[in-house]
Amino acid sequence: MRMECQVCGNDYDKPLIIEYEGDEYVFDCFECAVDELAPDCGTCGVRIIGHGNEVDGEMYCCANCAAQAGHGEIRDRA
Repeated sequence: MRMECQVCGNDYDKPLIIEYEGDEYVFDCFECAVDELAPDCGTCGVRIIGHGNEVDGEMYCCANCAAQAGHGEIRDRA
């Protein structure tokens, strides 16, 4: 089954089909899936590939970025 990646437009015979929050997405690789679906850090804008830190509905890549946004209670290490 060939499908077109919705990020880069590559027509690929082994697409990744991801269902997320009720929508279906088609990608040719994980890089395109990350580009489309990974959240951005609310401070620095980097794509968050892991769990990240969520405070009041906002995502941060690390405790430093959360602290810059006024959330000093977040820690990277216990």
